[in-house]
Amino acid sequence: MPIQTVFLDAGGVLVWPNWVRISETLGRHGVGVSAAALAAAEPRAKKRLDTDDVIHATNDQQRGWTYFNLVLGEAGIALCDATASALEELQAYHQRDNLWESASDEARPALASLRARGLRLVVVSNANGRLHHLFDRIGLLDAFDFVFDSHREGVEKPDPRYFEIALQRSGATAAHTIHVGDLYHVDVVGARAAGITPVLFDVADLYPDADCHRVRSLHELVPVVTRA
Repeated sequence: MPIQTVFLDAGGVLVWPNWVRISETLGRHGVGVSAAALAAAEPRAKKRLDTDDVIHATNDQQRGWTYFNLVLGEAGIALCDATASALEELQAYHQRDNLWESASDEARPALASLRARGLRLVVVSNANGRLHHLFDRIGLLDAFDFVFDSHREGVEKPDPRYFEIALQRSGATAAHTIHVGDLYHVDVVGARAAGITPVLFDVADLYPDADCHRVRSLHELVPVVTRA
């Protein structure tokens, strides 16, 4: 079936935590770690989080702050009162403005390339209710036909009902849609349950045995969609 619609996760595909802000906040609390070290640790931390048991025992909000603790651990930083205080400060910022505010350099040109092929572009993300505000603030909102925020919809991935809401409201059909996300047990499992073809966004090549399409960048995604 030719692809007509591309669903994309936000965090870990289109936008990333602002590691500079995180590094500076940790530094004010006496914890020294560079933004580059945090960014390098992120894929390994996320892979540790991406298990069937963890995903089904937690919600997105709970996983979000476990994720940052795991990033610190993978970066060689021991958890302590100082890291907890820094993360508390960052959580307050996230609730107000959304900490995942760094758009990847490839996002806009890759999205433009997909748009030029006549594809409908839809964000389907587990988020905190501030995703539209964030995308407007960083200039990504007008790149998409629809943006779905799980907090607003009252359901989150991997629940297939979330994907079904997005399909219905965007006018897409499952057979002509792919979903691109960075967590196997959230994005791949959820998309498949809704009858959508999944593509795992695996920037660090940590899922070599995954039973689905994988891409390491948005630029790699363009030919995958074209061939589908």
